Amino acid sequence: MRNPYDVLGVSRSASEAEIKKAFRKLAKSYHPDSNKNDPKAKDKFAEANAAYEILGDAEKRAQFDRGEIDAEGKPRFQGFEGFGGRGTGAQGFEGFGFGGGPFGRRGARGFTGGETSDFFSELFGEAFRSAGADGMRQQSRANSQKGADVSATLTVTLEEVAAEAKKRIRLPTGRDVDVVIPKGVTDGQVIRLRGLGQGAPGVNPGDALLTIQIAPHERFTMEGANLRHRLPIQLEEAILGGPVRIPTLTGAVSMNIPPMTDSGRTFRLRGKGLPMKGGGHGDLLVTVEIRLPQVVDEELMDYARKRRSAKAQ
Repeated sequence: MRNPYDVLGVSRSASEAEIKKAFRKLAKSYHPDSNKNDPKAKDKFAEANAAYEILGDAEKRAQFDRGEIDAEGKPRFQGFEGFGGRGTGAQGFEGFGFGGGPFGRRGARGFTGGETSDFFSELFGEAFRSAGADGMRQQSRANSQKGADVSATLTVTLEEVAAEAKKRIRLPTGRDVDVVIPKGVTDGQVIRLRGLGQGAPGVNPGDALLTIQIAPHERFTMEGANLRHRLPIQLEEAILGGPVRIPTLTGAVSMNIPPMTDSGRTFRLRGKGLPMKGGGHGDLLVTVEIRLPQVVDEELMDYARKRRSAKAQ
């Protein structure tokens, strides 16, 4: 895979917001559902998603920048220091007993000079050497091959997002899987389900790329982790103030509005929004709208006429 910075078209000094913006642009451009006649779009979509999995995660990005993982997120070879703690090369294996054990120094040097292979060939014959080499080649080919990725869309409600619900979805492979809606999920976000794509004997299965689609809600609109709600109130409630009932995703709550509240005034109910990735919840922003009576109220009309007359004088 190419360098993830090159895939997303951003510099190494790009901010988290710039990386997210670049990924969303590519995901929208190459999403398989929008490019059914372009066979290369699926690969570009998968490449962009894989790049964002590294650069969109602060820890993985730092590991990649330090050279600890490659463009696929796999650990890079760091030498053998961790095994024996005595340096690199054959000496690093002394902790396993090759240095002074029954195999003598030949066992340790065998990892770099081939003496271990000769030693076991003497014991078990040439079949050991050829079988081992064939097995390594077959394993290498299996590890380098990967099945195709598959794409699917999961539609969820705001209530399900708030509850971090578990949803079952059938993938294009015909497999049914349960997916827990993650905290901080956004509309259009792509989740990678590793190993749930197409597979074949001797080939590592591909991944499933799951696009989250948040269904429109009749009462709330999303603004990040915050929710916004427009609350109709009666004229007398706006003038006199008092308690009103506010719907939330987890049930209605009571809120007091002050006397002489203007239409369009917004109140904040803290913690009544959606779960956030780092913990906690967003807020619910309630904007009041004054609704006049549907039936003509003569007393109200007389009051309005007197107010108009008084202002005209």
